[in-house]
Amino acid sequence: MVLSMKKYVLIFSLLCTCMVSPVLGQNRLLKYADKQLGLENYAHAAEVYTQAYQRKPRYTTAKNAAQAFTTIQDYNNSFEWWEKTVAFAEAERTDYSAYLQAALKLGKLSEVEDILSKSGFTEADFPELDFDLIRKLQAGTARVALLPVDGVNSDGSDQGLKLDESGTKYFSSDRGTITPTQKKGIRLDAKNSLPSGDKSNFNERPFFQIYQQSEDGEATTLQSDLTDAAHVADFAPMPSKGLVFYTVLRDVRKIKKKRAYTIQPEIYFGTLGDNGQISGSRPFPLNNFTVNGIQNPFVDEQAGRIYFASDMAGGVGGFDLYYVTFDQDLNFGSPVNLGPGVNTLEDESHPFIKAGKLYFSSKGHPGVGGMDIFSADQNGGVFSDVQNLGVPFNSTRDDFAFYVASDGKRYLSSDREGGLGMDDIYFIQDLYKILLAKVLDCDGVIVAENLDVRLGQANTRQIVETRRLGNGEISADLEPEQDFWLQISKPGFFSIKDSSLTTIGLEGDTLRREYRLARIPYGLQVWSDIVYYDLDKSYLKTQAEDILGKLADLMLKHDFLNLKVTSHTDARASDVYNERLSEKRAKAVSDFLVAKGIAPERITLAWFGEEQPVNDCGDGKPCPENLHQQNRRSELILEAFSDRNKQYSLPSGFELEDPCDLSPLTDLLSKELITVPNIYFDFDKAAIRPQHQTDLDRVSFVMKTKENLQLYLAGHTDQRGNEAYNMKLAERRAKAVMDYLVRQGVDASRLKYEWFGKSRPIHDCGTKACTEAMHQENRRTELILKGN
Repeated sequence: MVLSMKKYVLIFSLLCTCMVSPVLGQNRLLKYADKQLGLENYAHAAEVYTQAYQRKPRYTTAKNAAQAFTTIQDYNNSFEWWEKTVAFAEAERTDYSAYLQAALKLGKLSEVEDILSKSGFTEADFPELDFDLIRKLQAGTARVALLPVDGVNSDGSDQGLKLDESGTKYFSSDRGTITPTQKKGIRLDAKNSLPSGDKSNFNERPFFQIYQQSEDGEATTLQSDLTDAAHVADFAPMPSKGLVFYTVLRDVRKIKKKRAYTIQPEIYFGTLGDNGQISGSRPFPLNNFTVNGIQNPFVDEQAGRIYFASDMAGGVGGFDLYYVTFDQDLNFGSPVNLGPGVNTLEDESHPFIKAGKLYFSSKGHPGVGGMDIFSADQNGGVFSDVQNLGVPFNSTRDDFAFYVASDGKRYLSSDREGGLGMDDIYFIQDLYKILLAKVLDCDGVIVAENLDVRLGQANTRQIVETRRLGNGEISADLEPEQDFWLQISKPGFFSIKDSSLTTIGLEGDTLRREYRLARIPYGLQVWSDIVYYDLDKSYLKTQAEDILGKLADLMLKHDFLNLKVTSHTDARASDVYNERLSEKRAKAVSDFLVAKGIAPERITLAWFGEEQPVNDCGDGKPCPENLHQQNRRSELILEAFSDRNKQYSLPSGFELEDPCDLSPLTDLLSKELITVPNIYFDFDKAAIRPQHQTDLDRVSFVMKTKENLQLYLAGHTDQRGNEAYNMKLAERRAKAVMDYLVRQGVDASRLKYEWFGKSRPIHDCGTKACTEAMHQENRRTELILKGN
């Protein structure tokens, strides 16, 4: 059973006796039982209805007995008396609903079909009972085990465990002997008199008290300074201020102008002393004990909120969950109802917040038993997506007071079968955690087909079985306090490798991951360049060796890079000779890289002799030497992911936050290799020098192979001549470079040029004497690649 504390009546009469005089007539006996039921003295009412039924079986007597036993959560008697109730012809649908619920509380799900077949009803006639959900929850695989907390539970009701930083346990308990009052003959006209001061009229159990248990196992009562406190429960600490909030049902014996009244639970808070005493107790400002109840406090210091349950006016159902804010001076705000997403027409209780998630118990949400434990997510201050924690967190009985200690250990309270007492406190031991991994493509669509998934334990390398859920997610059972690795692959997509999976210190039972599966851009061009040769030669020039040396270093670092080499000659000499010469030139590049440690299979060679000139200098056409030089070349294209039959992993070390965006990778690789020259000019000239034409050919080759690039051109002069003349000269120099590149096939829209005259010199020759070499460095057009 769960301590509800809703409208406990301290009855000022002699009616709280355990025996009824046998001389009473049947009608008077029933009237007396009805009065006890109305006064919420349910245990005694159930006893009297039982006696009356034994004298004369009636439908209403059986039903009232069943309702009384249900209220005090005596499940065996509840089932027995609802079974008697539905045996009468007067039985209604609601009686069968209560009968079915009683059967479910005893774990008799298998008997539901038989009960329905005898009732004339079907499952559809009981929308308040979600049979499919109940079957699903009960059929779920248990991922945790519930172990009774050693040394805490008694033969009474023990619930609501909390721990402080020192490991001291606090819990509520009504442990002790049952102390029934010896009853005398009944005066049916009796009015107010002395109440029973040592037990609850609700179920004739001793009143609840808060106990504290040190690490040595000794449990003592936590004493409140409220002299009229009867029930004391729900230990809720506020460590920063040394305070504790708690639920109280007070033994108030006299209220002005009221002869009969109902006392309801309140919240108080006071200072928790080292001696186990609560002092300076003050009432929570929302207390109104003759009008409504307020109970189950939880202090969320981080958010500055106190959560609680109350049946105050304006709620959704019975007891709703609320919170109030508080400041450093303990000024409390107005109550805020958590809303219909959490609260139902029935009762909600025992709120607890952990990592932005609300845990609570409810009788109104669809569940396994009478009171189940649920969770809800908090987004923007609104709680939503209520989820039943399922079996074995919940049972066919009442499960409540879910709690996570600072060390991550979890506890709950339950009156499930097999316990030591009426309610017991359980430690939730993980059998294994759940992995839920969602794999999305670059469009955000779940990838569910042709996935090869491998999951293993890091230390033992033991393979862990995975399964695919109906929504396409990957799921697996993970042992607690272990590290894991996960590999996901699909043909044509980058493999995913995650070695960060761990259940060490994982709060909750689910480890969630979301991965992006990106298609491999086979043949992605990362870099391109040209190396040139002397006439009739195949050896590498110094400049070419510098370029290839950097290239070798990069390829050694990244095994997903391969090189394409295409070599050419000018048109002088025969076709056969030139084809052999271009082959030698290609092989010279390969030999250089292989000597640096690059595997030959990572280099693809092609040669074309004189078949593919870059200009109109074919056989028999007179051309200057600089144009022939442009044709004597090896074109180099560095590709990533060249092998279309290979399954590549996403490259590491490039800060690729989104695998669908590889621009950081191509940026870094390009920057290590691409060098853009400055183009220099003769004095007072804007013509491209022959030696710079090969430089611009290299730039145009890069631009044509990497279409995402833009080129910025800036023209300059030296500081001789007037400003107006130099501005025009600088413009002609920038445009000369642009025009050359356009003639080489670069789209003009990818080029932008500006000019600055003599305003941005490398050497300020206006303030110092400059050599001709220094003037030369000022006469330039700068090239800046952008867009990587």
